[in-house]
Amino acid sequence: MQPWNLLASDTVQGFIEEALTRKLDALQVSTALNKQGYSNEERAAIMDYMALVPKFREKFANNETARGMFLLCDKLALEQSTAQDIGRWKAKLWPCGNDATSDATENATGTGAEVHDLCCGMGGDSFYLPAGLKVTGVDLDENRLAMYSHNMQAFGKNAETICADVRSVEGADYFTIDPARRAIEGENQRDLKNLTPTLEEVIEISRHYRGGMAKLPPGYPPAEIPDGTEILYLGGHSDCRECLVLFGELAKHPDTVRAVIVGKAGETLAEWTRRRDRSLETLDDDLQEKLDRNDCLEGKDRTYRTATSRSDLPLGEIGKYIAEPAPVLIRSHLFNAAALAHDPNAHLISEGIAYVSSDKPLPAPGFSCYEVLAHTEIATGAVRSMLKEHDIGKITLKLRGVKLDPDAETKRLKPKGKNSAILFYTRFRGEKTAILTRRCHGKT
Repeated sequence: MQPWNLLASDTVQGFIEEALTRKLDALQVSTALNKQGYSNEERAAIMDYMALVPKFREKFANNETARGMFLLCDKLALEQSTAQDIGRWKAKLWPCGNDATSDATENATGTGAEVHDLCCGMGGDSFYLPAGLKVTGVDLDENRLAMYSHNMQAFGKNAETICADVRSVEGADYFTIDPARRAIEGENQRDLKNLTPTLEEVIEISRHYRGGMAKLPPGYPPAEIPDGTEILYLGGHSDCRECLVLFGELAKHPDTVRAVIVGKAGETLAEWTRRRDRSLETLDDDLQEKLDRNDCLEGKDRTYRTATSRSDLPLGEIGKYIAEPAPVLIRSHLFNAAALAHDPNAHLISEGIAYVSSDKPLPAPGFSCYEVLAHTEIATGAVRSMLKEHDIGKITLKLRGVKLDPDAETKRLKPKGKNSAILFYTRFRGEKTAILTRRCHGKT
């Protein structure tokens, strides 16, 4: 059992606040705790917890009061928990998600609706639920439930807890679930389908509720997600943090796929939608065979993939611009339509690599767009000559479809010049290619 009473005490939290303010190093903190009479075990627990305080304040802080709060968590619980930007955005999916009063929720649902936060962890999926929803945290781990109860109180919310297997709990209107990763001996611990409970079990769980949402890893195979659900890929400009599956009443647009870029305050910065097409979720036999043979092939014979499904874009030449689609667009298989909406001639430059070339700059935030200055084969002499020709002395190296150490390669190139540029090491029709670019500024 973790020493939650110790970590939640005013004395320890006061010490941590002062230590953080004074920016004491580890030796100073340990020495001070020793002088105050804490045991070795207690000092270790306090110092481990102290390292997490700035991290959970950054992850969940939304105002000055929240920045000074103390939540209970361990490293794993914090890593797995939903951050405040995504949590605030998801809150709008619930009944009366845009209202802050319980009366509004009761009027909309006919009763005070109850939500089960299954596999609740430290509580990230409950912190921003609409005020009128009654929430109960469910978990098999009593440590997690202790965290959950403390943290919900810190957020000014009343919540009950149930220590039980989430597969055996019923009785609420809605559910939210974040299945835990499990590590079974002999299996790949990074297996995206290695979840507890499994998606099949989550589907069965969903039948006992009016509606709900399940948080899956972004790369989870979409072909396994059932019909009648709504699939959302959520993240920021440079990440895709979750694949959210909506069930029952929460699936307002069943059998659709959405990609959403979420702002820091939980606002929608950009959104794209398409009807679900299961033919896009599986690979044809020819492409699957190529992927299966990747490890024993080199050069142009090798197929590289950064998306989870086939692309609707054709192959073409390296044009005036090259763009990186936002990860949510890649995961959702929506970058094709998003690119073509702005340039009907948009195309890929190599099979399976999500770099889009175009005659017109593709717009942010869906794309990070770069103007092409030159390109050449990936050979030290050729790349050095290209950098010298454009007077490039500082480069940012981006890799996709090429494996090497970026720092070592930058040192090897020894760029000398007045200008800076972004250098792509990628593939053009399967061959290794270096593309020299500069970022497109302003609204594109």
